[in-house]
Amino acid sequence: MHGKVLASVALLVTATTLVATALAAAGDTAGAKPYSPPLREPAPTSLLWGDLHLHTRMSMDAYVNGTQQLGQEDAYRFAMGDTVVADNAVPAKLGRPLDFLAVTDHGENLGIYASIDAGDPRVAGTVIGERWSEILDLVGELGLRGAFYAVLKKHGSLPPLPEEVLRSTWRDVTRLADRYNRPGYFTTFSGYEWTSMISGDNLHRVVLYRDGADLASKGVPVNAQLDPDPETLWQALADYEAGGGSALAIAHNGNLSNGRMFARNRVGGAPMDARYARARARWEPVYEVTQVKGDGESHPALSPADPFSDFENWDTTNVAETAPKEPWMLRYEYARSALGEGLLHERALGTNPFRFGMIGSSDIHTALSTLEEDNFFGKFPGSSPSADRFAPDAPGSRERNRELSASGLTAVWAAGNNRAAIFEALRRREVYATTGTRISLRFFGGWEFAPGDIHLPHYARRGYAQGVAMGGVLPAPAATAAPTFLVHAARDPQGAFLDRVQVIKGWLDDDGEVRETIYDVALGGEDRRGPSGAVQPVGTTVDIATATYSNTIGAPELAAWWRDPDFDARQSAFYYVRVLEIPTPRWTTYDAAHFGAALPGDMPATLQERAYSSPIWYRPAASR
Repeated sequence: MHGKVLASVALLVTATTLVATALAAAGDTAGAKPYSPPLREPAPTSLLWGDLHLHTRMSMDAYVNGTQQLGQEDAYRFAMGDTVVADNAVPAKLGRPLDFLAVTDHGENLGIYASIDAGDPRVAGTVIGERWSEILDLVGELGLRGAFYAVLKKHGSLPPLPEEVLRSTWRDVTRLADRYNRPGYFTTFSGYEWTSMISGDNLHRVVLYRDGADLASKGVPVNAQLDPDPETLWQALADYEAGGGSALAIAHNGNLSNGRMFARNRVGGAPMDARYARARARWEPVYEVTQVKGDGESHPALSPADPFSDFENWDTTNVAETAPKEPWMLRYEYARSALGEGLLHERALGTNPFRFGMIGSSDIHTALSTLEEDNFFGKFPGSSPSADRFAPDAPGSRERNRELSASGLTAVWAAGNNRAAIFEALRRREVYATTGTRISLRFFGGWEFAPGDIHLPHYARRGYAQGVAMGGVLPAPAATAAPTFLVHAARDPQGAFLDRVQVIKGWLDDDGEVRETIYDVALGGEDRRGPSGAVQPVGTTVDIATATYSNTIGAPELAAWWRDPDFDARQSAFYYVRVLEIPTPRWTTYDAAHFGAALPGDMPATLQERAYSSPIWYRPAASR
C-alpha cells in the first residue's frame, strides 16, 4: 500500500510539472486573465423559495383551534411535495414543493397538549395537567377552543412546562429537523416562535438556528411569558452564539402590534439608545412583511398617494383583538414607515435599528404551507376549504376568514440549497418577500452602472462587481453623481404576467422629515405612460364567474436601468423595489367558483400579487 501511495504522488508531481510546462510554453504568466471564468462561482446564483414561519399541533393555539393530527413531520413531508391528509380529512398537496422550511411552533409550552394526549407521566401530575382536565370537562358545553379560553380567563396564563419536558421536546424538534434536512435538495431549520404579547399587542419573533441538533438542542426556547422584552431574547441569542452556534430573530408582521413593533421607546418605556439600536440591527436582519394575517408593506393612511398601498390590510385591532387601533399606531407597524423611522434613529444614534431586509412567510397553523390563491387551506382547520368559509359568520376559527391572505414566501439568493448558504443570505439581507407568487427579482445599486448593463447576459455579475445587491449599503461615492440601479423581474413561470416594476424611495429632507416617492421604472406596455408621466392601469382579464384569467396584458419580463433624478448627497435614503402582477382571482373567488357559492359584494374578487425587495441604503459621508 505504501508503494502505491508513493507511485500516486510521483504521477501527480509529473502531471503537475507537465501542466506547468505547457502553460509556460503558451505564454501564461502569473495574473494573466483565464480563458474562461469558472463554471461555478462562489456567488449567490440559486433562487430558492421557502417558508420560515409555520405551526403544527405542537403549538398550543393550533391545537385548541383544531390542528390535532398533523405534526412537524407532516409539515416537512408536505413541503417536500407529499400528499398529506389535513385535519378536516381532505387530502392536500403542493403543486410546487418548497426549497426550504422552518417549522416554528410556539416555544411557550411547546407540544404541551400533544404530550398530555400521549399520556406523558411527567405532565399528568402538574398544574398544566390539571388545567387540561378542567378544559376537557367544559368541552361538551363550550367546544375545545371555548373551554380553553374560559379556563385561561379563570386562571390566567398557563404555568410553564417542567423544564425536563420542554428540554426533551426541544431536543426531539431539533433532531427531526436534522432528519429531514437534505442539503442540495431540501433544507430545514430548527426554530420556534417567541410569543411576546403585551396587553394583546403582537411583538412575536421567529427564532432561527443555522446549526444542527448537536448545538441547537443545548438550550431551550426562551419563554416570552416570563419576560416579554425582546432585549432578553437578544441576550439569549448572544449567549447561544458565545457557545459556538449561529442564530437570528425575525420580527413578526407588525400590523397587529398596535404601534409597538417599531415604537420609538423600548418595552420598559426608556427611549431607544445606541446600544439598543445596534442589538436590534444585529439580531433582526430581516422582517416578515407579509403573511396570512395581512400585508405589512404600507397603508393608505401612511401613503395616500400610493394607489397600491391598500392591499390586504388588517388595521382595526391587535393580535388578541382586545384593543382598537388608533390612527397614530400605524406609523409604527408598517415596513415602509419603519424604514423611514430607521433613518431618523440613525441620524440621532449613529446606528439604524431598522435596517432590515424583507421576507414573507405564512404563519399558518395547520402544518400545511399553502400559499397560492387556488390551493389555500386557511390558517386553522376552521378556515380550510368549504362552501361557506368566507361567510361573515363562518364557524370554527377566531380569525376573520374572509380577510385571511394566501401569503407569503421568502425568496433567497444563495450559493446553494443548504443551511449555511440560506442563513448567510438572510444575514446579509439578499432576500425578498412575495405574497405567494414566485416572481424572480434582482436589484443592484451602484454609482457607475451604464444603461446597457441591464441587458448584458451576465448583468448580475456586473451588479456584484460594481455595486451592492439588495440588502446592502451603497459605498461612498467618488463624486456627487446620483446612484444608479439595475432591476430585473420575471414572471412566476406558472403565474401571471407583470404589470409594473416600481422603485420606492424614502429619505430625510433638510428639515429632518421623512419623505417618500414612487417611481414606475418599467411597465408592461410603455404606451400606458402619458405625456405627463401618469401611468394608466394595466386593466384586467379576470373572469370572476370561472375564476380564470389570461396573460394577454402586461409583460413576462421587465428590466430597467434607473438613476435617481432627485438625489441629494446630503440626505440619507433607502430604495426598494415593488413588482406588481396583473390582476388575478383572489382565493375567495376560486372558492366561489369551485363550490358554486355566491361571492359577497363587499369582498374584492381580484388582487395584484406582488414582490418586495430588501432595500438598498444610502448614507451621507457625514454619517459614515
